[in-house]
Amino acid sequence: MTHSFDVIVIGAGAAGLMCAIEAGKRGRRVWLIDHSTKIAEKIRISGGGRCNFTNLHTQPQCYLSQNPHFCKSALRRYTPQDFIALLRRHGIAFHEKKLGQLFCDDSAKQIIAMLLAEAQDAGVKLANPVQVHAIEAIAGGYQLNTSQGEQTCASLVIATGGLSIPKIGATPFGYQVAKQFGLNIIPPRPALVPLVFDGALRARCQALSGLSVEAEVHFGKQRFAEGLLFTHRGLSGPSILQISSYWEEGEPIVINLAPGTDVLAFLKAQKQSQPKLHISNALAEILPRRLAQIICDEHNSNGSLANLSDARLVALASAANAWQIKPVGTEGYRTAEVTRGGVDTHQLSSQTMAATKQPGLFFIGEVVDVTGHLGGFNFQWAWSSGYVAGQYV
Repeated sequence: MTHSFDVIVIGAGAAGLMCAIEAGKRGRRVWLIDHSTKIAEKIRISGGGRCNFTNLHTQPQCYLSQNPHFCKSALRRYTPQDFIALLRRHGIAFHEKKLGQLFCDDSAKQIIAMLLAEAQDAGVKLANPVQVHAIEAIAGGYQLNTSQGEQTCASLVIATGGLSIPKIGATPFGYQVAKQFGLNIIPPRPALVPLVFDGALRARCQALSGLSVEAEVHFGKQRFAEGLLFTHRGLSGPSILQISSYWEEGEPIVINLAPGTDVLAFLKAQKQSQPKLHISNALAEILPRRLAQIICDEHNSNGSLANLSDARLVALASAANAWQIKPVGTEGYRTAEVTRGGVDTHQLSSQTMAATKQPGLFFIGEVVDVTGHLGGFNFQWAWSSGYVAGQYV
């Protein structure tokens, strides 16, 4: 039968734009729609407005999923170098900040403009804001009841993202569509998100609010060594955001506030060489002074090194090298960079992003149960999954 469009893509973010472009290049009649008045807001606000658009060190190990092998095919078929080549064709200057993270020299808006130009060149029809009221499977495709009337398509792509940052339009729409067509949802939760505490721990964080240190954060077998930031409600910074994706409620995390330093050996050596040195001054040689003083106060350890037992030094060293704390939760979707969980990838083809038991229905990007580490990995998943789906819709 003849449809209004060959392909309808719901969600004009990173993944949806990429999929629409690729489908359009194949000569498919594509309708790309979004419920928001502003499209690609996540691209615009990311990286402080400069968009951390990929990471040179992208590999499957940088992603979390109930099905860890799922992301391999897409990441192999559309790589960071492929996206970099696209930027170069459009003359967009970029730089590596650290750890393989690539940012625009100028503005994230350049990437949005580039994708819109590519979509226009590929003949994609873009419309927003468009509300989708209902979706129904029909012979050879799907019928959508929208705020712009009834439309039909052979292939329907859900690229509506997760629940993170609701102020820019995040909704559970994609999960609802998946459930409607019998797909399982891995329970969504905030990821790449600050952790919060209560009681004395919260008070300690408040007292140190704004202070940042290089730290090594552990949860189970996962370890991240990057910056840590004390906040009014708890902890943030890259190392904390990274571990938050793995952290399980009710469980402790362990933080080394002085990575690369054996604090006990350091304090014992100082006690030998400078016995009259105040313990807080000794600790302040390897930790910020405010943090050093709070650790001493919490352990009732003030005074000269000569007057402190080895047992006291052990306790202080442990507080610095192996600070064990139990978060009470996270800041939630309001500040989460991404959503962990989503459409169960066991029910999708890793080759095409199509639902295996629902012909012509595709899921890409953050709505899928694939969550990247901090640093451009989630945008790379959007480009890769969008590209792959675009070859088959």
